[in-house]
Amino acid sequence: MLKRWVGSEPGFTARRYAPTLILLLGFLVLPAPLGAQTALGPVTVGAGLQTSFLHTGPATGSSTDQFQLNSARIYVNGPVADKIKFMFNTEYDGGTNKIGVLDAVGRIEVSPQFNIWAGRFLPPSDRANLYGPYYSHEWATFQDGIQDGYPFVATGRDNGVVYWGDFAKKVKLSLGAFDGATATGNPKILGAARVQIDFWDPEGGYYLNGTYYGDKNLLAIGGATQLQSGKTASTADFLMEKKLPGGGVVSIESEYSNYNRLGGYDAGYAKSQGAYALGSFLFPKAVGMGKFEILGKYAKAEFTHGRTPSYNQKTTEINFNYVIKQFNARVMTFYKDTVFNRQRTNFWQAGVGLQFQM
Repeated sequence: MLKRWVGSEPGFTARRYAPTLILLLGFLVLPAPLGAQTALGPVTVGAGLQTSFLHTGPATGSSTDQFQLNSARIYVNGPVADKIKFMFNTEYDGGTNKIGVLDAVGRIEVSPQFNIWAGRFLPPSDRANLYGPYYSHEWATFQDGIQDGYPFVATGRDNGVVYWGDFAKKVKLSLGAFDGATATGNPKILGAARVQIDFWDPEGGYYLNGTYYGDKNLLAIGGATQLQSGKTASTADFLMEKKLPGGGVVSIESEYSNYNRLGGYDAGYAKSQGAYALGSFLFPKAVGMGKFEILGKYAKAEFTHGRTPSYNQKTTEINFNYVIKQFNARVMTFYKDTVFNRQRTNFWQAGVGLQFQM
C-alpha cells in the first residue's frame, strides 16, 4: 500500500520524504501503549503438545494400534494494569479434532493472600485436576475412576469466580462459585472450596504440579469439596516428595474420592468412591540429555446406586520415563491394566507418549 501511494505522488523524491516516512513507520510499529508494557512486562506466548502411540488389547475382540495427537495447546499471558493480569489458553482435543477455550481468566492478584480470578478455569478441586495432564506425574491421568471426577464444562474447567490465597507459605485456601447449568444441567450455583497445608517447602500460586522432580521437598495434604443442591463431590489428596542425598528423588502420591450424586465417571451410577496410591523414583545419574524414572500406580473405584448392579474398577499403571527437561520435554513409556468385576470389558494398554512445551 505504501509503495502504490509513493508512486502516484507528483514530484515525489525519496531523499525528500525518507526521514518523515521512517518516523511515521516507527510510530506505527511501536506497541501501544509503550509505557504500560515497559512498566508491567511483556505478553508471554507458549505452546504444549502431547502425542503418543497406543496399543489396546481387550479381553474379548481384536486389539488396536493408534498413533494419536492427544492434545495441543497455546498459552497467552500478560498484564492489563498493575496487579491485574489476563490469561488465555486454547486446547486442541485429539478425540474430537476441535480447538476450544481452555482458560480465559481475568486475574486480580493484589498479594499472596488476596487473589480473585474470574472467567473459565479450574475450580477448587483435587490436586489431580489442578495439575492436569501436562503437569501430572504419570501418563494415563483421569482414567482410574478417581482423579478429578468433579463436574466441568470442558477439560476440568468451569465458568465462575474464585478467591484464593497463600498464608505464611504453609496454608493454601480457595473458595469459588461456578455456573452449574453448563457443568451439570442444574441452574443452581455450584460452590467449590479447597484447603491445603504444606508442611515442608511451599507451593506458590493457584495451579499445582504432580511432581517437582526434586526442585522441592514437599509434604502436602489437601481436601476439596463441591456442593450443588445438596449433592456433593469431595476428595482428599496427599503428596510427599523428597530429594535423597545421592541425588535421586522419591515421590508418593495418593487420593481418596467420594462423588455423591455430583460428578463421577459413570453417569449411570449416582455414587462412586475410591482411592489410589502412586510411587516413583527418579534416578540421579543423567544419561544423555535426561534422567530415567520408574513409576507405579494402583487404584480401585466402586460405582453404586445405579439401575444395574454395582461394579468396581481396578487400575494398575507402570511408567518408565525419560525426563529431559521436566514438563517441557519428556518421553513416557507406559503399561496400564484395567479390570472390572462386572458390567464392562477388561482391557490393557501399552505405548509411548511424548510431551513438549515451550
